[in-house]
Amino acid sequence: MSQTRDKHDKVRHDALKVHDRKAIPEPSEATDVRDCSVLDEESFRQLITVERRRTERSQKPILLMLLDAGDQSVESNGKVLANILSALSLSTRKTDITGWYRQSSVIGVLFTEINMDDHGTILRVILSHVSLALRNNLSLEKFNQISIALHVFPEDWNHENSQGNAALYPDLVHRAKTRRLALAMKRTIDIVGSLLAILLFAPLFFCVALAVKLGSKGPILFRQERIGQFGKPFTFLKFRSMHVNNDAKIHQEFMKRVISGEHDGETHGEIKKVYKMTNDPRITRVGRFLRRTSLDELPQFFNVLQGAMSLVGPRPPLAYECQEYELWHRRRILEVKPGITGLWQVKGRSRVSFDDMVRLDLQYVRSWSVWLDLWILLKTPFAVCFGSDAF
Repeated sequence: MSQTRDKHDKVRHDALKVHDRKAIPEPSEATDVRDCSVLDEESFRQLITVERRRTERSQKPILLMLLDAGDQSVESNGKVLANILSALSLSTRKTDITGWYRQSSVIGVLFTEINMDDHGTILRVILSHVSLALRNNLSLEKFNQISIALHVFPEDWNHENSQGNAALYPDLVHRAKTRRLALAMKRTIDIVGSLLAILLFAPLFFCVALAVKLGSKGPILFRQERIGQFGKPFTFLKFRSMHVNNDAKIHQEFMKRVISGEHDGETHGEIKKVYKMTNDPRITRVGRFLRRTSLDELPQFFNVLQGAMSLVGPRPPLAYECQEYELWHRRRILEVKPGITGLWQVKGRSRVSFDDMVRLDLQYVRSWSVWLDLWILLKTPFAVCFGSDAF
């Protein structure tokens, strides 16, 4: 963890050295973008990532302001660029960082460690100052072609919305582009694997469906909204293992304690600590068997086939669970697609605390490869058949 922090601090230090070394020219002096105090696209986007991680530790918000020049190329028009930078110099602090968010067309300013107690007022003041400075430094025609967008990190997650703001995660967009071939292979494995599983387990699907129907009143399938990659909700499928019309507050309160660290685990048989509800009154007798054998998970192969999930990845959370997440917890759902199985399932499952589960998910993100997915898939049957920590 300390090595990662040192690396992030070095990236920030190097970028700021370059930034501080350059002076903002007067409008009449700017004839070449290389003379302007603006970070290149790669450095600026790296800095957004570093400051995002810094905020996870400090809890001090950052604000990313993007100025889109539209059809006019501010790099080829040195006077326009100089006027924009001059305007920004009048409305930003020395600690704020200016750089290319998108080369030649979108300039970004990163406001760090801002006070967001009065969220609306701060944003209005910054927008007003920048707009006024731009109007005073640009012609009306040039000013009207510029659009300004403000993006605050951390995002305001609530019960209706737990989605990430793509503008604040340029590193994830870049990583997806550089991994296109590997991600295509992962998707191919998902499609082929889920189709084979559905065909292979078709008789089992029928038997489980019959057991659920005869075991208690209610539908065979349980449909629930879960949070997918980048906070996008999707309909999650399972064989029903609970009584209908149950009280979700039981699980909601339990998960609140687990995520906050207030729940220190329960002793269950030979297992010293279990971080799941072992005596959930909502579960039917048939449901207990399905959960212990993970047979209730079978319909999720259809989620994989549809593309909402992968065979391997972090487990998709419920919306009310996401509301309890600390900032660093959020990365488990922002960075990769959720999966049926993952490192958590093959390295501890219910014996692992929530924070350690998140660490396993982030370890998977950092070291992901097609070979790692195949290794996890090979280990999963053993964990399901011989593991004693499913509830």
